[in-house]
Formats: sequence, C-alpha cells, structure tokens
Amino acid sequence: MATMNFSIPDDVKKRFNEAFAHANKSAIVTRLMEEAIERAERNQRSDAAVRRILEIRQANAPYTTEEILRIRDGLRAESDAAHGLAPK
Repeated sequence: MATMNFSIPDDVKKRFNEAFAHANKSAIVTRLMEEAIERAERNQRSDAAVRRILEIRQANAPYTTEEILRIRDGLRAESDAAHGLAPK
C-alpha cells in the first residue's frame, strides 16, 4: 500500500474525524478517491463524445427544412409500402 499526504483545511479534518470517528478512515478516503476517479473518467469520456459529435456536425452540411420533409415523407412511404398500405 502507498501513503499519500494532503493538506486540508482544519475544519474539514475536524468534521471528517467527527463524522467517521469509529470507521476505517483509510477505507473511506480510498472509496471517495475511487468515486472521484470514476467521475473524472466519466467526464473525460463525455467530453470526448461531445467533441466527436461536434466534429461530425461540422463535417456534414445541415439539411434544409424542405430536405428533411422530403426525406421524412420518403421514409413514411417506404414504411407504408412495407406494411401493405396504399400511398396517400
């Protein structure tokens, strides 16, 4: 096991010692550090995903409203045909 030393405000140390007077403080600090690491890694993955989405959006030209409506109507027509429905 490794040892780490941190400087923390006196009031935080006092409150921590009071809150966890009869607990394994090393285990508690380890668990809190693991949670902080997981949160940081999750944030890094989320930031990377947002960057990838923004890159994709910048690489593709936006559709006009007319194009979106035409594509939507085409998809609806395909779906209707697949279900044996007559075109409207």
